[in-house]
Amino acid sequence: VQLQASGGGLAQPGGSRRLSCKAPRSIFSVFSNYDMGWYRQAPEKQRELVAQITSTFSTDYADSVKGRFTISRDNSKKTVYLQMNSLKPEDTGVYYCNTIKMVGDTWTSYNEWGQGTLVTVSS
Repeated sequence: VQLQASGGGLAQPGGSRRLSCKAPRSIFSVFSNYDMGWYRQAPEKQRELVAQITSTFSTDYADSVKGRFTISRDNSKKTVYLQMNSLKPEDTGVYYCNTIKMVGDTWTSYNEWGQGTLVTVSS
């Protein structure tokens, strides 16, 4: 199963972007049961989890984006969103979404990575 992210593009520092990730038809019926995460891979850095939302709508964020990014989901549309405000150049990277689960005390992705969406923050 691959989830495809969309909505990336060029943004100015201080600007906003809204990313979307729609589930493939194969998991439509069970999408609401999945915990979902948004990941970011900055140039020459490892992919990192920046936001997650559980099946019960509990959310959490990496410290680097807390207070600026908001993750949400619409189960009727089988879609998870990432609203990014007050963007900084260091938010530049390819953003991916994936299903996640807790392994020990760490959130871990467990489906194939789909095509991410590039966000570039630059003046």
